Amino acid sequence: MVAREYYSGQLQRLWLDGVAKPVCPFSLGENNLYVAYYASAEMNCHLVLDWSLPNYLLDLFCEFRCQNNGLSLPVKNNLLGALSLHGLEHISLVEKEEMRELALRGGPYSSTEQAALLDYCQTDVDALVALLPEMAPKISIDHALIRGRYMKAVARMESVGIPVDLPLLDRLRANWESIQDELISVVDQDFGVYEGRTFKTDLFAQYLNRNQIAWPKLPSGNLDLQDKTFRSMAKSQPQIAPLRELRHSLGQMRLNEFKVGTDSRNRTLLSPFRSRTGRNQPSNSKFVFGSSVWLRGLITVSYTHLTLPTNREV
Repeated sequence: MVAREYYSGQLQRLWLDGVAKPVCPFSLGENNLYVAYYASAEMNCHLVLDWSLPNYLLDLFCEFRCQNNGLSLPVKNNLLGALSLHGLEHISLVEKEEMRELALRGGPYSSTEQAALLDYCQTDVDALVALLPEMAPKISIDHALIRGRYMKAVARMESVGIPVDLPLLDRLRANWESIQDELISVVDQDFGVYEGRTFKTDLFAQYLNRNQIAWPKLPSGNLDLQDKTFRSMAKSQPQIAPLRELRHSLGQMRLNEFKVGTDSRNRTLLSPFRSRTGRNQPSNSKFVFGSSVWLRGLITVSYTHLTLPTNREV
């Protein structure tokens, strides 16, 4: 972990060996502002280490999204993109990916690797020191602090996860191929557009002609088969809804990507502020609420995480 005090420039580099949980080395009180980029990651670290969350949090990722939402940018929304857009120096994407791979590999780490990872963390911290004054003139601090509170709440949601019926999920995984066949058999009776597990565009075109349904087309003249098109058409043509749900289930339901911990909880990045409307945008295949509606039947009730934080903790 690396942190720098903005005004004094004091730098703290801390290697956590995973054995002892140290006391938080910096103040999080009323007179301190915690600055990060995509702060839910740092907040999750605080929760794992049993550290309090900061009273005041400024997430420059949220502010970057708010300042540029809806615009066509030549850069991505990550820290490197924000630095590039403001003309600030930064490490290369190749170097960043190499360090990310090293971090995700897990330990044990050699002393050289530890130093390299701390150096990498410091580049992010020093980048924030340079980025903050560039972005600050356009930041409404009152609104930004509200978004910071939300990022703290997101971290708690990601940490707690969603309780699911793990034995039932294991049964679904073990029988997924036969379940797919059964789903197709039942739903496709009304459409006749599948051959085996393959959706056939020509058969779907025949179905549309038989039922006199005008379907949107791509500039190429081919039928537009995107899920958003099916979703939109299902509103004006309700009979299409079961077919849309079937295609969505077969296309998005990758049960091997649906991660559940040994405590029977589904956890994934919620990706706040990723959508143009500012909503969360988690992976559909990794989140129980992002996959097909019927998968939500896996959600169970748990009474082990009902202790709510105080307003100061949120």
